[in-house]
Parts: sequence; structure tokens; C-alpha cells
Amino acid sequence: MDLSVHTQPQYPLGGEERHTLAMQTPAPCEYSRATSVDDAIGQLEALNGNARILAGGHSLIPMMKLRLANPGHLIDINPLEPELNYIRQEGNEIRIGAMTRHRDMLESDLLERTFPHIFAEAEAVLADPVVRNRGTIGGSLCQSDPAEDLSGVVVALKGVAVLRGPGGAERLVEMDEFHVGPYMTAVGDTEMLTEVRFPIQPGHGSAHEKVERRAGDFAIVAASAVLSIQGGVIKSAGVACSAVGPTTMHIERAEKALVGQAPSEQLFAEAGKMASEDCSPSNDGRGPADYKRHVAGVLTTRALSRAAATALR
Repeated sequence: MDLSVHTQPQYPLGGEERHTLAMQTPAPCEYSRATSVDDAIGQLEALNGNARILAGGHSLIPMMKLRLANPGHLIDINPLEPELNYIRQEGNEIRIGAMTRHRDMLESDLLERTFPHIFAEAEAVLADPVVRNRGTIGGSLCQSDPAEDLSGVVVALKGVAVLRGPGGAERLVEMDEFHVGPYMTAVGDTEMLTEVRFPIQPGHGSAHEKVERRAGDFAIVAASAVLSIQGGVIKSAGVACSAVGPTTMHIERAEKALVGQAPSEQLFAEAGKMASEDCSPSNDGRGPADYKRHVAGVLTTRALSRAAATALR
């Protein structure tokens, strides 16, 4: 399928006056639809890596329009939604299929019971209903945009990516290894993300905080926090910040400082200070770096405080 068709729609301005807008379009590429996961991987293998997986398309297609991504071939996996769209519990894990839509996660009772607030809060401020209806968890993670909300949630929850390759071979990749750099992941040329797994912790509380320029925009800064509190002591912690580094920032120093301590506002303020110190924002149109550092600390403190309140209910 040739995606290089150019269109120049005309819009009326002031009666008979008309204005022509030239639309930027992707470079020509081939298109095919996968019939199964193994078929998609087989196509990737046959194309020697000169292909991209197409799921929701709300990240990949805009990048193709800007010529920031120029795949020779698109492999559409939307026919695999019955196989890869699910949210279920298996043992002590929650498993989410790669084709699960943002709206499904936003409305999932299982996610809200198991991980209160964090998925719903992140998904509610992710783009707009059109994107949430079509975009997928797999697409969001594989885009590896450092300002994207869901990646911070997955990092804080200690999510693990399941990558499948030729012959049905699977490997498990933690998020610190999955996000290699901005718009780069550990997914191989002949591999496909099929599932994300999350450990279930007793005494769980979690929250997501975000500052954005306008509703549905990418974050200026976002923070995700997860706590497991048992017997009045923090047994495990997850802290991640978005839009303040080349990838989603895993604030490990704050996590280590939290574990083994009794929850308190002073402790959370100290963790927030560590998040501010350990992130690496840059100056851009969304604000100066020192402002973003300050916001990262404030949002981390807020998210931890709210996560603790949920865990202690």
C-alpha cells in the first residue's frame, strides 16, 4: 500500500476567498496485515528489520508524516486484537496484552482494585478520547517517548515486558533495560512486544501526578509513585518521573531511601528532593530545566503522599 498520496484540501475564508493547505505525508512504504503473532514475527524476519509494527498508529503515523520514521514496510497487527487485548490476573501477577487500548485500562475494574488510582489517573490525562480509544500499551511503550505518561506508570509498578521472537522464543525485559534511549527500545528487529506483567504487592497504594500546558498535552513533568506498606513500614517502593530526561527516569535512590521506613510527610519530601536532584531535564518550549526540577520534586512528594494514604486505608 502506497501511503504517499498527497492531498491539498481547500477551506473557504471570507466568502469566495480560499486558502490551500499543503499536508505533509509519509514516504512511500508497503503495507500488510498480520494473521497471528507468529505471522507478524515471520514477516519481520523476512523483511530483515526494514519494517515497523502498526497498532494504534497515533505515535508512529505522526512521526512518519514528519519523516522522523521511514519504515519500508508497515505490519498492521490490529487483526490480532482478540489475541492480544486482555487484562487478567495469573497467580501473583497482572498481565496486560500489548494490544490493550488505553480506554480499556482506564475503565478496568481489575486494575483499579489491584493498583488503585495509578492507571486511571494516568490514562485520564493521556491525550484525548480519540487517542485513548485506539492507542495501545504496546505502542506507548515501544514509542519510548520520554514525556509519555504510561511509561512512568509501568516503571513505578516494576513492569516487565515480554518479547517474542522467531520460533516462539520469549524473553523478559525489565523497564530499565527496555527503554534504551529516546524513541529507542530493546525490542529486536525480529521481535515483538506481546505482553506486560506486573507483580501484585500486598498493602498497595499508588498515584500519578502531572503538570501539562493544556488538557491532553504531553507532560511538562509527570511523576508516578507506588508503595507497599505492611505493619506500618514501607516494604517496597516505585518512583518514576516523565519528561525530565532522555528516557522515563527511574528514581532508584528515592526508592532505596523509602524502603524500611515508616511513611511520613518528611520522608516523602526527602524522596521528592532526590527526584529533583536525580532527574536531568532540559530547557525547551515547555519550560526551563530548573523549573522542571522543582516540579519533579513537588509532584513526586504529592504522589507518594497520596499513594501512602491509599495503602493505609
